[in-house]
Amino acid sequence: MGQRIHFVVDPQGWCCMGLIIFVWLYNTIFIPKVILFPHYEEGNISVVAVLCYYFCSLFCIASLFRASVADPGKLPENPKIPITERERWELCYKCNMMRPKRSHHCSRCGHCVRRMDHHCPWINNCVGEDNHWLFLQLCFYTQILSSYTLILDFCHYYYFLPLKKENWDMFVFRHELALLRISAFMGLIILGGISRLFYTQLMGIFTDTTSIEKMSNCCEDISRPRKPWQQTFSEVFGTHWKILWFIPFRQRQPLRVPYHFANHV
Repeated sequence: MGQRIHFVVDPQGWCCMGLIIFVWLYNTIFIPKVILFPHYEEGNISVVAVLCYYFCSLFCIASLFRASVADPGKLPENPKIPITERERWELCYKCNMMRPKRSHHCSRCGHCVRRMDHHCPWINNCVGEDNHWLFLQLCFYTQILSSYTLILDFCHYYYFLPLKKENWDMFVFRHELALLRISAFMGLIILGGISRLFYTQLMGIFTDTTSIEKMSNCCEDISRPRKPWQQTFSEVFGTHWKILWFIPFRQRQPLRVPYHFANHV
């Protein structure tokens, strides 16, 4: 991923992203206050459980902000086309600019994006070649955080020992059941939606096909050799080191793709 900051002026996207941040803030504030800290003080859970929750929360919000402001692969106004790659470029009839094949013009952003997968209002940004790895991390950590929250909600009522209710905040004490029901409801909705999205994203990487290519049916299996899954994931995340696929606090370095693996669509 490059150093450029990409900011999309879209009120709908701001509302969607604001909703995601609200859900994250709600669970990050109330789950520790209602479940983690009280049970830790009474010895029902260890400090590892508290730290794991905050680590998941940190990785989730970090991948969200980085995917939102990262340049997805916007093409410059006057791109320099290498002589050896001219046959792999085409003209965009919407912005009258040359672009690499597998690029797509985003009508909401108003420009072409390299290997664009889709425009996601929940991050208020396109998902393209340079930020696809961050979007995958966002889906992954959102699933973990939602699942962890649901497990804590369940254990609070059906597994952990009852709390003594001493030195509790009065608002939390009076509205404990409502707070946890809201948390469980949001967790179920987000987990269900994000799990389906994450599955389609993984299948797209396994088959080296973007969401736009699937919808347009312009990508045939016989049009290119099938890549190993390690190769396609390494190209998305910009590294062959699998441990780095899970870390959002780094810079992505594009991998060179052999010409015989190029997808001519």
